[in-house]
Amino acid sequence: MINKKSINRVILVGHVGSNPEIRFSKEGSCFASFSLATHEIRRTKSGDEEHTEWHNILAIGKLGEFSEKYVKKGQLISIEGRISTKKWVGKDNVRRHLTEVVANNLVPLDRKE
Repeated sequence: MINKKSINRVILVGHVGSNPEIRFSKEGSCFASFSLATHEIRRTKSGDEEHTEWHNILAIGKLGEFSEKYVKKGQLISIEGRISTKKWVGKDNVRRHLTEVVANNLVPLDRKE
């Protein structure tokens, strides 16, 4: 029997790669987009190698407003959210996609002045 319940939940702890880019909807809702870097050490035959994974983060509404004020490049933060993938065809007729984490919780783990 197939279980029809599923969970789309992501927890990331990493460093902010860029200051949030802020946009507002026609209705006035705030959208904050920024990148987040997570690091891991991979053991290989030639030794340990550090690997960095980059994540696109989207914070909406009050969380977007919080990000605009308190999230800065280089800051260590914790993000909880869900994965969302958008697909479209660009003006150049090329298929494109964007995978991002839509945040529902964001906690700064260090302060940036």
